Amino acid sequence: MKDYQLAWKNIWRNKRRTLITAASVFFAVFFALVMRSFQLGAYDRLFKNVIESYSGYLQLQHIDYFDDPNLDNSFEINQALIDQIRKDPNVTDIVTRLESFALAAAGSHTQGVLVLGIDPPGENKVMNIRNKLVKYKITPDAIEKIKNEQVSDHTKKLLDLFKGEAYSGETRLMIDFGISDSDSAEILPLIRRYASFNNAFLTGKETNDVVIGDGLSEYLKANVGDTIVLMGQGYHGTTAAGRYKVKGIVKLSAPDIDNIIVYLPIESARELYAAPAMATSAVISLKSNDDDDILQTGNRLKNMVSDPMTIKTWQELNALMVNQMEADNRSGMIMIGVLYMVIAFGVFGTVLMMMAERRREFGMLVSIGMQKTKLAKVVSLEMLFIGLLGVAAGVAGSLPIVFYGHFHPLRFTGEFARMYEDYGFEPVMPTMLPDTFYLWQIVVVLIILVIAIIFSSRKIFRMNVINAMRA
Repeated sequence: MKDYQLAWKNIWRNKRRTLITAASVFFAVFFALVMRSFQLGAYDRLFKNVIESYSGYLQLQHIDYFDDPNLDNSFEINQALIDQIRKDPNVTDIVTRLESFALAAAGSHTQGVLVLGIDPPGENKVMNIRNKLVKYKITPDAIEKIKNEQVSDHTKKLLDLFKGEAYSGETRLMIDFGISDSDSAEILPLIRRYASFNNAFLTGKETNDVVIGDGLSEYLKANVGDTIVLMGQGYHGTTAAGRYKVKGIVKLSAPDIDNIIVYLPIESARELYAAPAMATSAVISLKSNDDDDILQTGNRLKNMVSDPMTIKTWQELNALMVNQMEADNRSGMIMIGVLYMVIAFGVFGTVLMMMAERRREFGMLVSIGMQKTKLAKVVSLEMLFIGLLGVAAGVAGSLPIVFYGHFHPLRFTGEFARMYEDYGFEPVMPTMLPDTFYLWQIVVVLIILVIAIIFSSRKIFRMNVINAMRA
């Protein structure tokens, strides 16, 4: 009989010990993978929300603008540089912006806002803003009308739960309301009829129209067709003031941006702030946004630009958020480390118990001619099989939760959701699909098993046969 066959038969001689050891490995791997997937998924969602809603992956800026973001640090970009940047193999487009702050007022409500002057067609290509226009809004009036129709009690409860929520498409709406393909024909027509929201985006030809975030719209009580007043400081200290009509409302994933954003055509922004032909940044859209590709593209573009302009990556633009996530990431790794310390003690405890229980057996095998090398090899294979059983079960058990959590993320409601939004986070927690972090968890468990194997082999090689047979 081959060594691996003998080891496989041996581990099932004592099923209880095998299952206890494999179960301890299973729970460690399972919880580590699920916890890590939720943590990395939350980071990925947060970064994408901020990057795809506002900053972009690369920006062209004045060298002093990042540290002192005011209009005096704007620049005039020439078409030759734009054309040169567009020739980079990883660049799809570049769009200019004029960005500043102002005080927005609508009726008796006021709010400090971020005014973003954009080229609407270009911005839509880069940030896909048009697809973020609100299409459905669960208003109290819409809820009352839908409840008057023949809908289930569960749907009525969900209507109350998501009162005031805005949706830019039907996918998220169907997930929140648990609408399956089978009952979509019954519920969706009612939502389309009573909760549809008339909306439009900028074309670039308007001079007095703006698009605002849904959170800002709720705070100012300003809907489509209403007028808001913007007041601020323009280029070189001039006074900036203007009245604008709300043409559309967008729903952005990042609440801290959604609550303050005001979009208007860049020429209107230049007129408002008395900054003709100026820009505060230019967002560069990329074909591949992997970290390595972003870094390489940024380095190539830095060689194209000269003072007083520079290229900033999304990590530099969001340095504070990245540092916060790194700190949180370390705390998560510490928790996983504690989890693996517990499993390590469990594995070593099982090894000690096994060595003590089988001491007489090992002594007998060596006394009848079995070499210690072969015995150590068989015992090592036993430990490896038990560990691999636990790892395989942990990975298999985590996959359904990870995949479901990615496509149907946890959505917080009530006070917990408000707490998330107060910190500027979207109140959802998705999971990240299997990536290299899966491999690392498996590697850590295997390292623990290797240490346990070395320990058990050392005990076998140092075993006194006569004393072992007397045990």
